[in-house]
Amino acid sequence: MRLSLLAVAVALLPACGATRPVDEPPPVAPVHESNVESEAPGEARLQMVTLVGGLDEPWGMDFLPDGDLLITEQGGALKRVAGSDYAVTAISGVPASVQAGQGGLMDVLVHPDFASNGLVYLSYTVADDSNRYSTRVSRARLEGDALVDVEELFTAQPFFKQRRHFGSRLLLAEGYLYLTVGDRGNRDLAQRLDSHNGKVMRLYEDGRVPEDNPFVGTDGALPEIWTYGHRNPQGMARHPVDGSIWVTEHGPQGGDELNVLKAGANYGWPVVTYGEEYGGGQIGEGTHLEGTRQPLVYWVPSIGTGNLTFYTGDIYPDWQPSALVSGLKLTRISRLELDADGVGSETRLLANLGMRIRDVEIGPDGKLYALAGGARLIRLDVGR
Repeated sequence: MRLSLLAVAVALLPACGATRPVDEPPPVAPVHESNVESEAPGEARLQMVTLVGGLDEPWGMDFLPDGDLLITEQGGALKRVAGSDYAVTAISGVPASVQAGQGGLMDVLVHPDFASNGLVYLSYTVADDSNRYSTRVSRARLEGDALVDVEELFTAQPFFKQRRHFGSRLLLAEGYLYLTVGDRGNRDLAQRLDSHNGKVMRLYEDGRVPEDNPFVGTDGALPEIWTYGHRNPQGMARHPVDGSIWVTEHGPQGGDELNVLKAGANYGWPVVTYGEEYGGGQIGEGTHLEGTRQPLVYWVPSIGTGNLTFYTGDIYPDWQPSALVSGLKLTRISRLELDADGVGSETRLLANLGMRIRDVEIGPDGKLYALAGGARLIRLDVGR
């Protein structure tokens, strides 16, 4: 197999402060310029290695215990990439999904105890008989190159004609399954507790609703809801030290956010936002409102946030600890250096690559892997 190699430039920029109460100044957005070409002092030079090409709009990925990698394609295929030689094999038995606008087969998540239970989780778009769409989560056992014993765990309600803002990122933590669902282009639903749209859900691993979810027993509220007031959250990861859940979400024109989830909290959309209407114009009531939480980070202009992950290894000098956020619009990976207040500075990786970065994951070898350009699996190696 042929590997292509490209030197990667990085640059260090000022970033932002921590989450603040509504009566304090807002967080400071990271600065984003159109061209970044020089390396930051003290930063290692990196090399981008293309491991697999020819993928069809890959969206999510996760590693198996043996080092193989599962990758979803929005058209409905699930692929296994061998960790030894990067050979690609199609997985059979994948539940039927619908590729509609921004939807399709979305995220894949390998259970932490896969070695004993073989479980894999998938999020994907489904349609009803009236051609309305929603986000569904199923799990199955992976036996060889086939999914078996597929179980439907959750389907967001209600269904809509709009074909955007499906959310769909998955996370397992301490026996709970977290799922993001976007507002589906219906802004006001993000503030309504009788809709799953614009929310993060928390379930048990088998799809049951935890009794201590914040809106269990609340009249008119859906019990699966963990947080609300989100636009289109498509990144989620667990902080490696304090165990908090961090989520990235797409803003409109500007106003992408990185949030730390708190049970029952309202993250403001569309009442408060740092973004504006496409073409200009205020959305909602401004950037602050009592009863809503401020983001840890926001970006103006939008970087088109994809997934995020945390880095705590020692492969890349000076990266520990960092949060890594993929960018779809500004085609880069943002490395956010973590400090006692939250985030201290931002470094741009792959700033001149010119390819959309959909997902980022840390492999079992401690290296950073990404889905890029709608077709590639890439890895960042440390240059000489």
